[in-house]
Amino acid sequence: MTTATAKTTTAMNTRGQRILLWTVPPAAALFVLAFFLFPVFSPPLSPTMTPEQVAAFFAENTTGILGVAILCNLIACSLVPLFAVTAVQISRTATSSSVFTYAYILCVGVGLTAFILADYCWGMAAFRPERDPQLISLLNDMAWFFFIAPVGTIVMQNLCLAASIYLDARPDPIFPRWVAHFNVATAVLLVPSAFSILHTSGPLAWNGAVSFTLRLSVFACYIVVMFIVLVGVVNRQGDEREALV
Repeated sequence: MTTATAKTTTAMNTRGQRILLWTVPPAAALFVLAFFLFPVFSPPLSPTMTPEQVAAFFAENTTGILGVAILCNLIACSLVPLFAVTAVQISRTATSSSVFTYAYILCVGVGLTAFILADYCWGMAAFRPERDPQLISLLNDMAWFFFIAPVGTIVMQNLCLAASIYLDARPDPIFPRWVAHFNVATAVLLVPSAFSILHTSGPLAWNGAVSFTLRLSVFACYIVVMFIVLVGVVNRQGDEREALV
């Protein structure tokens, strides 16, 4: 293989990862746009609302809720590229079994499914606002629990990434060791949201300071940090391949 051919192959090996990574900032911008265009769930509905109050809210905000459902449907998988690049880098760790990569991918898929289900429950509730208030309230409850409570898959995917980093015995590991600590800390901070199903008020309720505000803040911070980390990791991968040519 000539030097020129090898360098072209090197560029192609990381080009796809770079393309996927740089779709993340536009995806984040879409989430922000959706929030400002349709701020209907800010603040989130209270779990203490009666079925009649919930039904009235959906009847009065049908357009905004359907707008949220449409936008969330279109951008639901917009963070998949970030997780896909993470899975590729997990597969590169020297002493990590490929089982961590497979487990990570499965957790991402299940977690995104919960988000999509939340979106469709809100959409179904707003699609026919003349339904029985009990049914609209049920769909709303389901949506918020799908959106807030299923943190188990996120916790597991973070732990899979952390484990692969801890087991990476390369002299020059793929990820800095602090990234593993960061993923473990993120997982721990997300765990309380799983208990939102037990509370209708207070910090652990689905609209509470812990289950809602802390959870979303931690997740947003996680996406920003991991994006920056992965840009560095992928760039270094390209540099290492070029050095071997």
